[in-house]
Amino acid sequence: MNSPANSGSVEQTPIPFSEGVRVWARVAALSFGGPAGQIAVMHRILVDEERWIGENRFLHALNYCMLLPGPEAMQLATYIGWLLHGVRGGLVAGCLFVLPGFLSIMALSVLYASFQEASFVQAIFFGIKAAVLAIVIEALLRIGKRALKTWPMYLIAAAAFVAIFAFDAPFPLIIAAAALVGFLGGHFDPARFLVIRARETTEDGESEPEAVLHTGGMAKAQPTWRGAVRTALIWGSIWAAPIIALILLVGPNHVFTELAVFFSKLAVVTFGGAYAVLAYMAQEAVQTHGWLAPGEMLDGLGMAETTPGPLIQVVQFVGFMGGYREADMLGPVASGIAASVIVTWVTFVPCFLWIFLGAPFIEKLRGVKLLTAALSAVTAAVVGVILNLAIWFALHVAFARLDEVRGYGARLLVPDFATIDVASVVIAAAALIAMLRFKIGMLLVLFVSALIGSLYYLATMAGT
Repeated sequence: MNSPANSGSVEQTPIPFSEGVRVWARVAALSFGGPAGQIAVMHRILVDEERWIGENRFLHALNYCMLLPGPEAMQLATYIGWLLHGVRGGLVAGCLFVLPGFLSIMALSVLYASFQEASFVQAIFFGIKAAVLAIVIEALLRIGKRALKTWPMYLIAAAAFVAIFAFDAPFPLIIAAAALVGFLGGHFDPARFLVIRARETTEDGESEPEAVLHTGGMAKAQPTWRGAVRTALIWGSIWAAPIIALILLVGPNHVFTELAVFFSKLAVVTFGGAYAVLAYMAQEAVQTHGWLAPGEMLDGLGMAETTPGPLIQVVQFVGFMGGYREADMLGPVASGIAASVIVTWVTFVPCFLWIFLGAPFIEKLRGVKLLTAALSAVTAAVVGVILNLAIWFALHVAFARLDEVRGYGARLLVPDFATIDVASVVIAAAALIAMLRFKIGMLLVLFVSALIGSLYYLATMAGT
């Protein structure tokens, strides 16, 4: 049993690698509920139950992962796996975190594409779409409560919303601008910009130990620039090799290459989690490339919400549908499977690059206030972006027809109120009340919404 050696350190005992694999498999199996739920599961298992890592070290790793593009929960698992067992620990933790969702969405994508026209599939997703809208609104309120604590944060969120909703401002530009404002604000007015803070002590006031609770791993690794360059070259090559191979084998205009390039770009700009980038991804995938329809994006998000793993795994569904629709000699299903593998690769390999490259240096930093201020501003901007996503989803769920109005450089979607879908609105409202008022879990809300929506849809179909 581990026992404190002094007030700032812990007597360390080795953790077998096989034990780490077992625990990471358990974390992966329980990783439902989006990033908040997944982080809570990791905290309960790693900090409270196994006591492999202290509260401060856990929060320090989380703060770094929140600054990175990509799924913060998967990156947090990779970071702690690296702390415990080095690169192999990070690989096992990260890959296991993704694997259940990858297999689940692969199976669901094949079924969805093969039987999409069937009434029972349309019936199931009728209710799920409405529930997903409620889930996005709940995420908006939850993140907004955490991020919007001062008037500059409200202004940043409002500016981000107007920029993306009315003027189609590029998502990366919004994030970069917010980070710059937060960085400068943290320098000139830290009281209003240092919104997101990690706790320094436990609930009983005792300082948390700094060290990870074992003698191996990378807790005391010394970062070197030579090692950083080597890591960047290795993982940059692993990331880029399939893209280069696709360009050479099938050409730059093939759907596989287009998916690989697009989602590689997306992997660099997915700050703020999946909800923040969904609107940008949906706009490009639906309007620019035509890989799927607006309603199908909601279906894919419903899949990601109901399966374990990162919510950003919805990119796999987008890739599958793009490959399925633009199939060549491989055939639709095989082309979709290949495309989903390519998209998953270019989405998650960069996560290992960010962790293995940055973690050794981040471990040497504690409480850099300007970075925290930049994170606070980025999170506030993410609230505005998620508001845009919520309105975008709401319009497509509630109305069958939308008109586009342009003027003064702005573009607005205006619904045709004669095409309102009352049933979808009612299901979404009921789902939102269930989560906010009665604190009912997301999976149960999705299941009940799918059941009610299916019964309504099939009854309506039978009456026509």
